[in-house]
Amino acid sequence: MSNTPATAAVLVIGDEVLSGRTRDSNSGYIAQYLTNIGIDLQEVRVVADDEAAIVEAINALRARNTYLFTTGGIGPTHDDITADSVAKAFGVGIDHDPRAVAMLRERFPNAADLNEGRLRMARIPFGADLIANKVSKAPGFRLENVFVFAGVPSIMQAMLDEVGPTLAAGVKVLSESLRADAREGDIATPLGAVQKAHPGVAIGSYPFMDEGGFNTNIVIRSRDPEALAAAKVAVEAMLTGLR
Repeated sequence: MSNTPATAAVLVIGDEVLSGRTRDSNSGYIAQYLTNIGIDLQEVRVVADDEAAIVEAINALRARNTYLFTTGGIGPTHDDITADSVAKAFGVGIDHDPRAVAMLRERFPNAADLNEGRLRMARIPFGADLIANKVSKAPGFRLENVFVFAGVPSIMQAMLDEVGPTLAAGVKVLSESLRADAREGDIATPLGAVQKAHPGVAIGSYPFMDEGGFNTNIVIRSRDPEALAAAKVAVEAMLTGLR
């Protein structure tokens, strides 16, 4: 495990997500997965099926993070342009990869079924490593620090399970959650003072509604269990003082 946490970004690709026709669940799943292995997710971005937008996002996010995970756009249709966009972002060629073709032939042993559209899923940028797909055989791929996953949640999750053991796991972020029984505005100033006194701990307030009206959850996060415990005691004391 590394003492310096790795960072990551997620790039969700697809017009259907931006239009609201498809609800993105992949970014949340990836976020939870990374949190559990001590990798800090820094950003989630959603872009359309537009080559220029995808290329710009890939180059920006891969440059400032340890890892970039993309989801969507590696299917068999004309608007599945993620693989070509990744190739362009890295300045490499792309073509049918014999390894990927062999994987697809396992799924489609009848040559007539492995049509032009399905063969598009075997187009892999030069120099990329394949990511196995136990659900539908069509692989994802990795090029340097960019992992390219399918958009279908079950397939994306299978691909993430494949690459998970290769990631630079760090110290897991621990958390404590406290119910404030107070409105967020009432605790804002004293909670800010607690945060200032515990700079190595992340303290967040999250309002919600219950039977009594507005209420607030306070979540405390840290990789250091002693610092977490000290901040929790301070938050509890602050809440007791307000009551």
